[in-house]
Amino acid sequence: MEKTVHIAVVPSPGFSHLVPILQFSKRLVQLHPNFHVTCIIPSLGSHPSASKSILETLPPNMNSIFLQPVKPKDLPQGGAIETQMQFTVTLSLPSIHQALKTLTSSTPFVALVADPFASEVLDFAHEFNMLSYIYVPTSATTLSWSFYLPILDKETSCEYRDFPEPIKIPGCVPIHGSDLNNQAQDRSSQVYKRFLQRAQQIRLVDGIFINSFLEMETNPIKALKEEGRGYPPVYPVGPIVQTGDDAKGLECVTWLDKQQVGSVLYVSFGSGGTLSQEQITELAYGLELSNHKFLWVVRAPSSLASDAYLSAQNGDPLQSLPSGFLERTKEQGMVIPSWAPQIQVLSHRSVGGFLTHCGWNSVLESVLKGVPLITWPLFAEQRMNAVLLSEGLKVGKRPRIGENGLVERVEIVEVIKCLMEGEEGRKMREIMNEFKEAATNALKEHGSSTKTLSQLALKWESLV
Repeated sequence: MEKTVHIAVVPSPGFSHLVPILQFSKRLVQLHPNFHVTCIIPSLGSHPSASKSILETLPPNMNSIFLQPVKPKDLPQGGAIETQMQFTVTLSLPSIHQALKTLTSSTPFVALVADPFASEVLDFAHEFNMLSYIYVPTSATTLSWSFYLPILDKETSCEYRDFPEPIKIPGCVPIHGSDLNNQAQDRSSQVYKRFLQRAQQIRLVDGIFINSFLEMETNPIKALKEEGRGYPPVYPVGPIVQTGDDAKGLECVTWLDKQQVGSVLYVSFGSGGTLSQEQITELAYGLELSNHKFLWVVRAPSSLASDAYLSAQNGDPLQSLPSGFLERTKEQGMVIPSWAPQIQVLSHRSVGGFLTHCGWNSVLESVLKGVPLITWPLFAEQRMNAVLLSEGLKVGKRPRIGENGLVERVEIVEVIKCLMEGEEGRKMREIMNEFKEAATNALKEHGSSTKTLSQLALKWESLV
């Protein structure tokens, strides 16, 4: 009889960090039923209902430990979202340590896997005789930037956004400094200093999982694996995404059923993205003037792009739409407040394009469904993803931001028409379909990502 292999995982707060590490864990135990995963979950405030519903569907060889939530008042006030996530984990360290101590007192655990924002917990791995791993829920390009950062930091005195030329990260499409992640935009800030510290810490782990696949990010992954760079082993195991829930009978799916094949533009800014009132108005008019069908998930306006990320919003999002918009577009489109069953929407035959904030989960979902993109990044590393998609992989069209800081309605009309009816859009669709096939193959029994995960699982089994 096979021995059970025990793994502990620690996500960081936020739906888009919890879900990927849970999905990774589910895939691990599905491929290797003798594995058991315990998820130790820090959180800020009360646990969101969406997170709880996912945890209720875990397989029998996975279980979760909810830690005492950190109170928002205990965090630095007005801090960036990255700071809130980091501090939530830091304040949870005593509870995480106690949970690991209790778990390992009766059962040997082979490995500890942490989200990048929870990398501090990996200090406990040595104490409890566990191997240490990071699960990066973003692209190989983003990981490459993290490794390159300490080198660039030593060589450079100015802000990266002031570089006259794009920055050449090994293996990656060149990226302008202003398109680097939020944490790298102000080198004097504590956010940047913590990011630099994490970038140095992740070189010390036993391995790094990335939610990408060899066929999609060939050059970045090859560069990460080059000998002599001093990086830990990198394991591309993606694309790992949520499986869709049954959405039959939902009004938006019924509406999609009535539309022509490939005719609808799906518009969503993810689980936490928000637009200003002025930008919502421009987007509404852009959708209306494009004369293309649309399905728009709208949130209440905010001046903070990540306002819905760690907390629920108040207010009726539909109140932010221009006067008469819903009446004028009732035959053309459908507007949904706050949430849609994204996997089912992207799977639907009538959806021909996706206007997205470029969160990596959404990117991978669209790749698996073969849907080309309008890339509209908001925060975190989303601008880097937009560069990868539009300039590197050629599967997305990025709208220009006007001098007033807005993507204006005329520009929105132009990119929609380009994607939905132009030659450039047709080519993007062809390329995306090739990635769709490659992504599906990577997850098959002998696919690149499945083999990568299985080889590591064999190593872990040998330690039991």
